[in-house]
Amino acid sequence: MRPLRLSADDTSARLSRPELDDTVFAALNYLRLVALDCRSAARADLYHACAVLAHDKTVAQRAYAETLVKCLSQALGKKPVFYAPGVRTVSFDEAWLMRLVQSSAGADFDSFAFLIRSRVPHVARRNLAFLIHSISDSFYQI
Repeated sequence: MRPLRLSADDTSARLSRPELDDTVFAALNYLRLVALDCRSAARADLYHACAVLAHDKTVAQRAYAETLVKCLSQALGKKPVFYAPGVRTVSFDEAWLMRLVQSSAGADFDSFAFLIRSRVPHVARRNLAFLIHSISDSFYQI
């Protein structure tokens, strides 16, 4: 059975779960579920959305995930590829996101900076980093 693709973009590479730990794979599945719900939702402006979220420290995990999914295409300059929840294959975009989440959780800021600089323009880096750190914190709470 072929995985459900949420984007028509065929340029992403398929990866077979590249050394993702269980927590980061749970975060990926959560983002995939949110992406399913957000397919028909309006896209949000990354700067405005992060400004609103930054002022409310009680914002739930869902709000961060929805904002990330809605704004990711603006930050990347293309629509990201998300597979259906539970699929063990990950797209290039998903693998990149999960490496960012893992780097954030492990306080590996050199890797985090390299990953975000490799795909995101300077103007969007701070806001996208805020969202990824928030999602990472919500999944890796002790």
